[in-house]
Amino acid sequence: MRHVWTLALVACLLPAVPAMAAEKKGDPVKGKEVFEQCAVCHSATTDQKKMGPSLKGVYKKVKLANGQKPTDESILSMVNKGKGSMPAFADVLSNDEKTNLLAYLKTL
Repeated sequence: MRHVWTLALVACLLPAVPAMAAEKKGDPVKGKEVFEQCAVCHSATTDQKKMGPSLKGVYKKVKLANGQKPTDESILSMVNKGKGSMPAFADVLSNDEKTNLLAYLKTL
């Protein structure tokens, strides 16, 4: 009887697994909305430098302005801590907003 309950529980939870994975992946459409705050200083569609470097193709670059490889962790660190004249966004953006922003940046 326990096996039946276990199987029923697993069957109920299985559909939620892809949804949870998708949440962690982020939504690039929502990320584009978050990027509007970044667009004041960063370009997304051209290589033009504004106050900060262009983020067009940021994940395809060999290294970031801080010399690190462009990974989720290194970009998120820059977003959270800021650098130079770039303010820190650790307390400004929610974790979901940051995840969505990273998903958007991957589309550039």
